[in-house]
Amino acid sequence: MAGTGTAHLRPEANPLISVENLTVEFPLGGGAKVHAVSGISLDVLDGETLGLVGESGCGKSTTGRAIMQLPAPTSGSVKFKGTDLTELDGEALRRLRPEMQMIFQDPISSLNPRRKIGELVGEPLAIWDRGTKEEQRELVDRVLSSVGLDPEVARTKRAHEFSGGQCQRISIARSLVLDPKVIICDEPVSALDVSVQAQILNLLEDMKAEYQLTLIFIAHDLAVVKNVSDRVAVMYLGKLCEVANPDDLYATPAHPYTEALLTSIPVPDPSVRPEDRDTIRGELPSPIAPPSGCRFRTRCPRAQDRCAHVEPLMRRVGDDHWVACHFPLSPVLEDPAPPA
Repeated sequence: MAGTGTAHLRPEANPLISVENLTVEFPLGGGAKVHAVSGISLDVLDGETLGLVGESGCGKSTTGRAIMQLPAPTSGSVKFKGTDLTELDGEALRRLRPEMQMIFQDPISSLNPRRKIGELVGEPLAIWDRGTKEEQRELVDRVLSSVGLDPEVARTKRAHEFSGGQCQRISIARSLVLDPKVIICDEPVSALDVSVQAQILNLLEDMKAEYQLTLIFIAHDLAVVKNVSDRVAVMYLGKLCEVANPDDLYATPAHPYTEALLTSIPVPDPSVRPEDRDTIRGELPSPIAPPSGCRFRTRCPRAQDRCAHVEPLMRRVGDDHWVACHFPLSPVLEDPAPPA
């Protein structure tokens, strides 16, 4: 199997989004490829928030974009409401797109600096010819108000006249205006101050409840992901390492990489020196030539010879807690009939 297995998927729960063996590769000169995402599988239930975490360069953002078919994945399937998006032609995919929206990583550069905010937020309504001009204006005002902006003030201004946090609110408003079912949040708070991060996270939670949204929340900050996610998936160099609910993941991490990520979270204690804590050693390998077997083995303190030759598959270590590791930190539970 090319990926890390599908035992952690929940087909019996009829997931809203189901991704299987997703692979994204970018060709380079001379026949080389960037193996950005390598055969990962995940699913998201209706109304759920999936947190996708890992250090920079692990393929989180590429995974989110591939789910949206931006770009289309190299191989694998992405099913939304049972429809495989990878098999749709241009027009059929376009008609599904309003139900899946994205909040991009950089809130300022994702907004056209030449357009007024009212035009930016209302443009999707004009493209899809939703309602009259007056109805479109009323809806734009309503979503701007929902994200905490005064529509009378914001509507006629441009993006450069707002702070980063305000631009992120505008991006959220734009993603909501077509009443989507799913929003993929690509590191929506990474560029913001801590106090503003809290405001945006609270706003996303409020919007999720008000608009009955399903979220995929991409971030490299595990502390942030814990507070907003119903389920967390940990990525490393294009592979899934561990999938669990946030309480289990943070209390009893089963993968050495997850444990290292949790250890790297700063502790608000002046008596604890960073150099005294065990953290990830070494550099992230190149995605052009990733290690054989387990991709984390070059930095893993528990690596053995088997890790270099055999790729680990997802195995259950707890109630809805799965890990892809030959030598996990938690004992593997025998599961005679894991999900296919």
